[in-house]
Amino acid sequence: METCDVIVLGSGAAGMSAALAAHDAGAKVILLERDERVGGTSAVSGGVIWVADNPRMRDAGLEDSREDALAYFRALDHGDLVDETLEAFIDKGPEALEFLESIGALKVALLEGYPDYYLDRPGAKPGGGRALDHDLFALTELGDWANKITAIEDIKPMMLRETPLGGGTGVVDPDEMGRRIGAQERGFGQAMVGRLLKACLDRGIEPRTGADVEQLRIDDGRVTGVALADGTELTATQGVVLSTGGFEWNDEMRQAFLRGPMDAPASPPTAGGTGLALSMAAGAKLGNMTQAWWAPTLAPPDRKWADGQQRAEPVLIERTVPHSILVNRAGKRFCNEAANYSALAGAFHAFDPQSYDYPNLPAWLVFDAQYVERYPIGTRMPGEPVPDWVARADSLAELANTLGIASDALEATVERFNQHASAGYDPDFQRGTSAYDHFYGDRSREGTAVTLGPIKQGPFYAVEIHMGLLGTNGGARTDGSARILGHDGSPIPGLYGAGNAIACPTGGIYAGAGGTLGPALTFGVIAGRAAARRDNS
Repeated sequence: METCDVIVLGSGAAGMSAALAAHDAGAKVILLERDERVGGTSAVSGGVIWVADNPRMRDAGLEDSREDALAYFRALDHGDLVDETLEAFIDKGPEALEFLESIGALKVALLEGYPDYYLDRPGAKPGGGRALDHDLFALTELGDWANKITAIEDIKPMMLRETPLGGGTGVVDPDEMGRRIGAQERGFGQAMVGRLLKACLDRGIEPRTGADVEQLRIDDGRVTGVALADGTELTATQGVVLSTGGFEWNDEMRQAFLRGPMDAPASPPTAGGTGLALSMAAGAKLGNMTQAWWAPTLAPPDRKWADGQQRAEPVLIERTVPHSILVNRAGKRFCNEAANYSALAGAFHAFDPQSYDYPNLPAWLVFDAQYVERYPIGTRMPGEPVPDWVARADSLAELANTLGIASDALEATVERFNQHASAGYDPDFQRGTSAYDHFYGDRSREGTAVTLGPIKQGPFYAVEIHMGLLGTNGGARTDGSARILGHDGSPIPGLYGAGNAIACPTGGIYAGAGGTLGPALTFGVIAGRAAARRDNS
């Protein structure tokens, strides 16, 4: 039976940061990945990392503090925050970031001007600074491993800060773009996963893919290793770290735990709840189970994962730019379309006791010819043909009939919206009043026209917007040392956790861009170090 000090399950940002931290602390590490590729949800993400009072902020002279960060989260708390884990994230985040940068596992820069999501709360930073982007990474540094990253075929040769998603223009000099593509330079989550993977490989930590862990080995109440589906058993003398991602692709778990409908996750199908199942079998206390990193998504029928599952993409720019609105099955607006994507789930999950149903599902993004001329829809860029999966009609009445909506209701909704958009104010949902509302809007315009614009030039279009997510964020409860807790609240000896496999240290609060990866990387480092020193023997 093969023996090591620390076994890490999962090769996303949390798992690789845990492996690197454990190795740095002197442990012999085995890194296991159930899928045939590494990176998981981290690899398809934007890669942004949210860390308060981070080193890049300090370098830029931007003010932040522990007190501001804690005040911000606590002003958003609805009872799911745990002081110990929240404070561990705030206190250790900058240190974890510095460690990973110091060993070449990350190379980040400020995502300038990207505001926190809830600017009316104390401690929020309207001028940004807490969100960090990745510099480009050359996949050639990975050799054959470059082809083993999840969805690496989706070429992303730009840094997020160069794109409209990060406040940039989306324009790179053609010669420079050609150079990047030739050099296989990538940005977004691909850069993050690439650097983390390179750091692991440089230290002899080679992910073992296709490793389907069936159960944790437990001896005298202590987790001592894992058993794989093929009969292989591995021993960990110090501990096992669960960092296998969320459970959104597990239909049974999704139905059992999530607070409302979710039919189009933006994560890859690798998020099947392995870590949750293993921690539950070990007697873990659970937390935050109804919550997720929610996001409205677009699910084009021609977008599929490698195994044929429907693929979905978060909808950020499309619902924020002018000449567009979201409507429900009654043809009515039901939200500020430009609001932050995670909080917007509350509108989609509104429940009507009279009809005993979710009135805002299904929902459609309705837009006009002005929109088509200027803005993207999914992967379709301005000037390109509109895909045939987008509904089209010469009049709003015809469009409503195609969608199964009462035509008079849709026409009335658009008429009212147009009046207010032309006046530059949305009295119904206050779209355009927040600095965040403007970030994904059309920055060539001024004031609320960044996001408000009438829908009046035919033809008219609509596409269904699904309730999706970037990942779940509930799972085993941990303490501030990333030790997984049992039902009685005491640590389960030998078991640690990080990432979407645990109850997130920030509860259900998506504080700002990178609010998923900041806690994942931080608790990965915490877990790796704690396991290496056998911190719950």
